[in-house]
Amino acid sequence: MTNPSPSRRLAFAFAFATVAAVAAAALALAPRLAAAQAWPDKPVTVVVPFGAGGGVDAAARVVLPKLGERLGQQLIIENVPGASGTIGTQRVVRSRPDGYTLLFAVASPINVAPLVAPSSVRYDALKELLPVAPVAVSPFVLVGRPGLAANSAAELLALARSQPGRITYGTDGMGTSLHLTAATIAQQGGVNLMHVPYKSGPQALTDVAGGTVDLAVLPVALVQGMVRENKVRAYGVTSKQRSEALPGVPSLAETPALARLDVESWMGLLAPAGLDSAVVARITRELAAVLADPEVVKQLASGGMKPMQMPPAEFAAYLARERRAMAEVVNAAGIKVE
Repeated sequence: MTNPSPSRRLAFAFAFATVAAVAAAALALAPRLAAAQAWPDKPVTVVVPFGAGGGVDAAARVVLPKLGERLGQQLIIENVPGASGTIGTQRVVRSRPDGYTLLFAVASPINVAPLVAPSSVRYDALKELLPVAPVAVSPFVLVGRPGLAANSAAELLALARSQPGRITYGTDGMGTSLHLTAATIAQQGGVNLMHVPYKSGPQALTDVAGGTVDLAVLPVALVQGMVRENKVRAYGVTSKQRSEALPGVPSLAETPALARLDVESWMGLLAPAGLDSAVVARITRELAAVLADPEVVKQLASGGMKPMQMPPAEFAAYLARERRAMAEVVNAAGIKVE
């Protein structure tokens, strides 16, 4: 038998090395694949960084039990309120990226607090958290007291321009998403409004209905009952499109001076950075099925919300854009809570 030529021996050696490298890579990857396939093999804790009974908690309790059913494990909701959601968020940032601690969040602890109170936020949300999937989205509503001498958003802006700094508006506090949204409306509308911060949205709504403050920017779920009963006047929702929960209320963007306005409040799942991509894929796949469930859609709609779906990378880009837009508003309005 003749010896193989040098070129054939080189080819054999190369092929052997390639097979060995592939086998080594497969062996190294096997434990991760096995772990991802086994996940979840115990209950998963989902931190809601706000108190029980609020809008964020209510949405979580609509979606998460259904997601747990599809994953085959209980999703335990843990309410960790405080500091605009930053305490619960920090708890998740510090947890292991193993898929057994997730965060059900909104913009406040992710994109608002780092801008308005940077020295008190001890995490970098866009680096230390992985955006897994959005869940739902809802606009806010600009409402006014019944006796206010303006029947539309255009008339309201004209009234505010004629009385600089005298028209008051309430929100759920300094440096919140509602405060930033109201500041955005004022900036785009070219008006000077006086902010009256409250400890909660319901308090602000009560004072608008009672005539103590002129305006308020609040969630759809909170105001829809009073709007339908004509106890407050709805000047418009903050999204480009009208809300199905309040079909008779225009979008503020329909007013020429506010044509660029498009603000919606998202809710979504995030995880500690480094979570296995296979686990992320499993969550997003099962969550998509949950959000297609007509009963879930109906329950979200009753709170003025609609399902929101996008891949993790797109969700991350969405949050980065939101951070940049909010930074512009914060800087222009000089909003700081420290």
